[in-house]
Amino acid sequence: MAISSPGIGSGLDVNSIVSQLVALERRPIELLQAQKTKLDTQLSSYGLLQSYMVNVQSAASVLAKADFWTQTKATSSAADAVSVTSAATASAASYRVEVSQLAQAHSLSSEAFAEGPTAIVGTGTLHIQVGASDVSIDIGEADQTLEGIRNKINGADAGVTASIIRDAQGARLVIAGIASGTDNAITITAPVDDGGGLAALTFSDPPAVGGMTERLAAQNAAFSINGLPLTSATNVLTDVIDGVSLTLAKAATGPIDITVGNDTGALRKGITDFVAAYNETNRYLAQQTKFDPASSTAGALQGDRAAVSLQGKLRMLVQQSSDASASFPYLSDMGLELQRDGSIKINETKLGAALANPVELAKAFSTAASGFGQRFKELADGVVGTDGTLTSRATGLRDNISRNEKDQQRYEDRVDRTRERLLRQYSALDASLNQLNGLGSFIEQQITNWNKSYDR
Repeated sequence: MAISSPGIGSGLDVNSIVSQLVALERRPIELLQAQKTKLDTQLSSYGLLQSYMVNVQSAASVLAKADFWTQTKATSSAADAVSVTSAATASAASYRVEVSQLAQAHSLSSEAFAEGPTAIVGTGTLHIQVGASDVSIDIGEADQTLEGIRNKINGADAGVTASIIRDAQGARLVIAGIASGTDNAITITAPVDDGGGLAALTFSDPPAVGGMTERLAAQNAAFSINGLPLTSATNVLTDVIDGVSLTLAKAATGPIDITVGNDTGALRKGITDFVAAYNETNRYLAQQTKFDPASSTAGALQGDRAAVSLQGKLRMLVQQSSDASASFPYLSDMGLELQRDGSIKINETKLGAALANPVELAKAFSTAASGFGQRFKELADGVVGTDGTLTSRATGLRDNISRNEKDQQRYEDRVDRTRERLLRQYSALDASLNQLNGLGSFIEQQITNWNKSYDR
């Protein structure tokens, strides 16, 4: 391929001329690039706006649920002795609990085997009865050591656990019930085998001589609630007081006061979470839609119809009245007061008074269609859902960006073709000028020669 350097022969700056002409051809690309930058910024702004509205949707959904307003909280004057939890079905009340005895599981231990866990005990069949359950466990020659019998018991699902405990006298097999209470007392029997070794692991009530020793008796919890004596096979009481669960941890501690009431802390948090989500969205919308005359700069969504419309709807919902609750027809009646910048400020005095009336608060927020929580949730659903306003707008922006990128590529291809064409044309012109320059030099040389001949 021949090496060429356009313009050397003629003095014509072909590359500079072509570059300037191509720069004019690239002007539409530069406009598209500027447009894409704006579209990218708008799409990013819509992505954040969708996130803020999802937060509003989540917070409003909580307030729109009727059962949110029925939450209760239970407290104990001695939680280390009697802990308490409550469900929404619990009634506000106070209880005095006294615990005289905790429930415990039956526990037995064998005599000490000096040989340790590998001591041979014997073969045969162990019958372990716990309550109505009776499980037979066959002990063969491969299982007749202390640790072998432990493993067989633990694998039999007999309602007990077996373990080996060592002391200075040797190793003992300890069998403990899984469930507490007198109904879960353990009985262990074994038919006489060849060596009679399994007799050392038997237990009955009253206990037989030579068998296992009772270390902890199976017993029920004994307690009273408001003076009423009660018993339970377990220390976790889930069905004694409706909606209230008590866990007994200590006995003989004296009277313990249990109080059940409305969980105003959870209700307050639900309301403040909603206000925070709303205020974040309001602040972001104000920032994105504003125009600063001092600097002549506009937010990414300034003049955007969807964003401006959403801003107006949010503020309108804060000001609207509702017939859901006669006590709280406006959000401001509950202490949620609209400010000049569109944000909500909490009036703690009003909110505290409103929280003392959770029934009316439930109506004000969760009543279908007219409840404030329902209204904000419906608005959020309508903008961030699959076919929501913000979702559709973001999809439209992505489509515009895609078309913009394709248009840029088409212009780039056209500019490349134009550059090649201009280079060919100006290179041809350069060659022609070079030829003309050569012809001019030749003619000038001939004229000079003629003049010399004439002078002679």
